[in-house]
Amino acid sequence: MASELIFRGQESQPVTDAYTPKPAKPWLSLNRSISYMLREQRLVFLFAGMAIATFIFALLPSSNPPYSQGYDTISASHLRAHPHARLMYQKRIRFEALNSGGKIPLGLQRKGLRIVVTGGAGFVGSHLVDRLIARGDSVIVVDNFFTGRKDNVMHHFENHRFELIRHDVVKPLLLEVDQIYHLACPASPVHYKHNPVKTIKTNVVGTLNMLGLAKRVGARFLLTSTSEVYGDPLQHPQKETYWGNVNPIGVRSCYDEGKRTAETLTMDYHRGAGVEVRIARIFNTYGPRMCIDDGRVVSNFVAQALRKEAMTVYGDGKQTRSFQFVSDLVEGLIHLMEGDHVGPFNLGNPGEFTMLELAKVVQESIDANAEIEFRPNTEDDPHMRQPDISKAKQLLGWEPKVALRKGLPMMVQDFRQRIFADQKDHSTTTTTSIQTP
Repeated sequence: MASELIFRGQESQPVTDAYTPKPAKPWLSLNRSISYMLREQRLVFLFAGMAIATFIFALLPSSNPPYSQGYDTISASHLRAHPHARLMYQKRIRFEALNSGGKIPLGLQRKGLRIVVTGGAGFVGSHLVDRLIARGDSVIVVDNFFTGRKDNVMHHFENHRFELIRHDVVKPLLLEVDQIYHLACPASPVHYKHNPVKTIKTNVVGTLNMLGLAKRVGARFLLTSTSEVYGDPLQHPQKETYWGNVNPIGVRSCYDEGKRTAETLTMDYHRGAGVEVRIARIFNTYGPRMCIDDGRVVSNFVAQALRKEAMTVYGDGKQTRSFQFVSDLVEGLIHLMEGDHVGPFNLGNPGEFTMLELAKVVQESIDANAEIEFRPNTEDDPHMRQPDISKAKQLLGWEPKVALRKGLPMMVQDFRQRIFADQKDHSTTTTTSIQTP
């Protein structure tokens, strides 16, 4: 029976021709779509809807709601202490999130960078950190606190986009970052003469380590050099093409020659290893958070006048300097980092003052009766210092905006608070120690 079934299944069946439909015409579906859109004025309604939607989105408010004004500067501690303020702040954030979604496509929003600032707890570094945090970047401060102070960056401690590492750049450091602002180095004669070997090691070994990090992770590197690379200049004002007049064995050479070597290393890494670099030559800078007793002329004059001491002028007082406010310098550094030019660039205020003229401005700002005391000039002190910033104006679109008579009062206010607060703390401590049995 099984064999019969198998035999029957193997019988040949009559083969019929399979049905093959006629191939569809490729343009037929397109014609049907066009006909559908043209029937019953569908195309007219489509364009009318697009026009209405465009009009509505154009009318949406692009600015913050009125009740949100003033909340941008609320601190985290204030929000914790006032629940009502925290609730209003949260409502404002939700409202802005809803309104901003239709105004700025996600793909067009600026992505925050991860940036390391060596020496970020110092005078200039802390102001740079403020500016970078304010624009939405994540910042890592690396500082050994030789001249920097935690107080300068303490207001960022609760910010999740801020990190602080106590580290000496003379030792290697591994980080994943997009940009490196290398500011680490003592910048005043009092500090770099105190430990000249440490100063030149920071300039040479520290710069090598940071350049190595930039090469390893593909970060852009900015070196903050100094006008001291020009030494006691024979050219006035100084252009970036001037090679300087530096004493290689003088008491200031640890800083002058250290920065010149740092510039050499930076350019060698750029030419030999393809590292993206920028070089800024910073001229005299002043402003809040300067070290009170760092030996620089502006801080010296202001501190002495506030303490009712005689302002010390070295030499005949005819030496010239150019003073820029710290906010101008920070903007110049950011312009340089974000630009397409390596440099070096002079970053300074070309307004030139003699030491006696500066003393007169300080008298106007603090005490008209402040005395001036003349002392012998220090070794290798430059007689003239004025930047030519035409290159920065042309290629970076940058120039300083804050005049000395406008910026100096802001520095005086900061120094007054710190000096008299220190004196009050000292007197309180002394009284307590006397009363203690």
